[in-house]
Amino acid sequence: MQTPEFRPEFRYEKLGYAALNVTDLDRSIHFYRDLVGLDLVARDEATACLRCGSDHHNLVLHKAAEAGIARAAFKMAAPADLDAAFASFVTAGLAPEWVGDAECAALRQGASFRVREPNSGLLIECYERMTHMALPFVPAFANIVRIGHVVVATPAYEQAVDMLRGPFNFALSDFVDGKFSWMRCFPNPLHHTFAIGRSDRSHLHHVNFMVSDIDDIGKTVTRMRDAGVPIVFGPGRHLPSTSIFLYFLDPDGMTIEFSFGMELIDEHGGRAPRMLEMHPRTMDIWGSAPDPRFGQGGRIEAPGRA
Repeated sequence: MQTPEFRPEFRYEKLGYAALNVTDLDRSIHFYRDLVGLDLVARDEATACLRCGSDHHNLVLHKAAEAGIARAAFKMAAPADLDAAFASFVTAGLAPEWVGDAECAALRQGASFRVREPNSGLLIECYERMTHMALPFVPAFANIVRIGHVVVATPAYEQAVDMLRGPFNFALSDFVDGKFSWMRCFPNPLHHTFAIGRSDRSHLHHVNFMVSDIDDIGKTVTRMRDAGVPIVFGPGRHLPSTSIFLYFLDPDGMTIEFSFGMELIDEHGGRAPRMLEMHPRTMDIWGSAPDPRFGQGGRIEAPGRA
């Protein structure tokens, strides 16, 4: 796996939010608000916005006939980076499109555009800014500090990795050769804000939220079991990021992760990516094994299916 010869001249700040398609909006609002612990900010008949921090939203739910991921959205480091990214994607032949004023206003966002990663089919949004909420986020159950990462899978794995490390300006942190890559939106230091794996179909693998205390992991085990929510992997500890993790299923069978702790890789002088062994202990050094439903639910929304 070769290092790209160039790095596009734009910078990200963070993963801002994920947009999921859900088949029953009320049911999913109940799950993400009353079990996961997000704050419901706004909703109508077709869409709900929830947050876990000062931003207006970190999760958007869209009512749809089929569950999956609609898009992953990244905040740029500065307004100039938004324009530079748009120009870079045009040069790469990826045909980015600006989001209309009405939709940006509904999302409480500044200028935004969307571009599709052509190999996985995932729609990626870049935005300039988002409304900062006046009242702080008050954790209901778990001390959620941020949306951490989005993970997808695709048969066109190598091509997607090349595209993400090239025009999309993601930095590689670790990889299992030919199988899985953990990446960060450059120069965000979190070990990964995005990851991609090989699969026989393009699909959502999971969406992660990071918590501030290991007790949040243990308490979530109890809360989810008491509510009858399937726990499909963990608790355990990942070798790549050192995170302690717990995976469970949302009402549509999509995998959601809580994690505590993560390696930080500095922009300057950070370590080189490691080629990790394809071994069960790479995913959990404690030795647990995932349920077959882990990372399987949810399609990547195709163009024209919104």
